[in-house]
This record gives sequence, C-alpha cells and structure tokens, in this order.
Amino acid sequence: MESLNNNRNISVIKDTVGNNIVIINDIIFRGKRGINWIEVEAYLKRYVGELYTIAETNDVVYIGSDLPDEYAHSNYTNILRGANEKAKANAAQGIPELVITATNMEYTENTKTKHQKDAMYGWYKYESRFALPVYGDNGDVERYNVFHVAMIFRHAKDGKKYLYDIMNIKKETSNLFQSENLTQ
Repeated sequence: MESLNNNRNISVIKDTVGNNIVIINDIIFRGKRGINWIEVEAYLKRYVGELYTIAETNDVVYIGSDLPDEYAHSNYTNILRGANEKAKANAAQGIPELVITATNMEYTENTKTKHQKDAMYGWYKYESRFALPVYGDNGDVERYNVFHVAMIFRHAKDGKKYLYDIMNIKKETSNLFQSENLTQ
C-alpha cells in the first residue's frame, strides 16, 4: 500500500524539458550552526514500513528501520556543510515523491562483507531532483534552488529493495524552468 502524508507541502512539477522536480515548499530543518540531525532522524521514522513504486521501472521500494539512522548519520552526511547539508535535511520531507520520480537506474554488485545480508543482491542507484525555496528579506519566496541527488537502494536477502541513503547532492546551475512556474 502506498501512502503519502497529506500534511506535507510537496508537489511534483515538470521542468521545461519534461523532467520531474519535487518541490519542497517548507524549510523545516534550519540552523545557523548546522542541522540538528537527531530531529531529521526522528522525522524520517514516520516513513518506516511504507512502500513506494518507482514510476520509471515499477520497482517497489520499502522504507526500512535502518533508513533514519543511515540518512542522518552516514559518512556522507557527516561531511556536508552549508547549502548541501540544509538540502539533504529538507529533502527528507519529499522521500515518497523522490522515490516515485527516480530515474536512470544503475546496478552495482555488493562487494563488502559488512553488507552480506542487508545488500546481498547488490545496490541500485537512481537519480532524482528536488527544489527548495529561497526567501528574500521580506519573507517572500524569491526563487527556488534545484538539487540533483543519487538515491541508493539496497537489494536485501529477503529479495526486497530498501531506500538506504541519498547522496551526491549537487545544486543545479541550469535555468531549465522559470521560477514563477514553481510557485503554486
């Protein structure tokens, strides 16, 4: 059963060339000295037990109990600073839509002994995109920053695919959309 929490201010639009962008309209994780990753981890626990279908491949993806800890405390997360740290934290709000709109699947075999069970059948990497608002001094949305991410899924011993982490966050510099099309 797929479910999306209706209390989230999330939408999916297409850019000018037809690619999906998940619009995350609220910045709920912020901080002048960095993100409180314990809060992000607690937020992600709401998704545990959910499943979503990637539209491009019809692969069903589960959200396992390991996601909140891995997402919030992975080696990749620990090196993030500034805009990319804020982007990853706030991307947590759009997990369902990011999974559903994921594209460009790549498979890699598992080579690490420590992942013998949790990724016995290897790893899948997909790409996804999301946008976060940038507010002006008056509190109004001036524009949106668009980010490209790699979504990592593990193919476990039980035969299911689980979202493992979101990595390689890159702010896009292209102007493939008009920001006025993002405000709804």
